[in-house]
Amino acid sequence: MAPPAAGPGPRALWRACNALMAAFFALAAFVQVNDPDAELWVMVYMIPAVLTLLVGLNPLVAGNFIWKSISAIHMVFCVAWAVSLAYHLLFHTQQNILHEEEGRELFGLVIITAWMALCHSSAK
Repeated sequence: MAPPAAGPGPRALWRACNALMAAFFALAAFVQVNDPDAELWVMVYMIPAVLTLLVGLNPLVAGNFIWKSISAIHMVFCVAWAVSLAYHLLFHTQQNILHEEEGRELFGLVIITAWMALCHSSAK
């Protein structure tokens, strides 16, 4: 009896996840067009969209010095902004955190930071 067919390998799955997240970040950037500070948010989402697309195309790029530097700088920026938003929400939230604009922004920054950290650690 033949062994069961193996599914896609871990590398193919990782590439597919990065392609999916790149599409998610690109879509998040696209829907910012009617935001008062759209230019800022488009950049906040497009940087991880491009970085994750690069990882999806070639997972080894996550070990590249330039890729790691850009992602690290972006993560520091996102963490600092997320902390300031969390501090603001802690003292000014009137309703459910996701009903507040700052709550949704905080959630987006957390997703960006978490995914970029995962990509960053995948180079090891």
